[in-house]
Amino acid sequence: MKLSPARQVVLAVLALLLLGLQARLWFGEGSLRHVASLKKQVETLTGENAELAERNRLMAADMRDLKEGTEAVEEIARKDLGMIRDGETFFLIVEPGDRASDAQQDP
Repeated sequence: MKLSPARQVVLAVLALLLLGLQARLWFGEGSLRHVASLKKQVETLTGENAELAERNRLMAADMRDLKEGTEAVEEIARKDLGMIRDGETFFLIVEPGDRASDAQQDP
């Protein structure tokens, strides 16, 4: 059975169209490989967003503590600035062999 030339042209065009669509499915933008890499990228970014959201939550809690109460401010002042209240006695305990204290005492 021999096909007419018109049918041969139509079949050739359909075959080329099928090959073109298959090439886009496997290799082009939107291909299966591209979609898989985008899904992996979304998972990575979702994890990073979760970490950043937790960090933001903790920072918001710190800000709220600093705005509403004096305990957080006092804690920071005592730790970082060496704040001592009136009537308190400050004791500095130096461990023997402490390199920082030894370096300060050497001339």
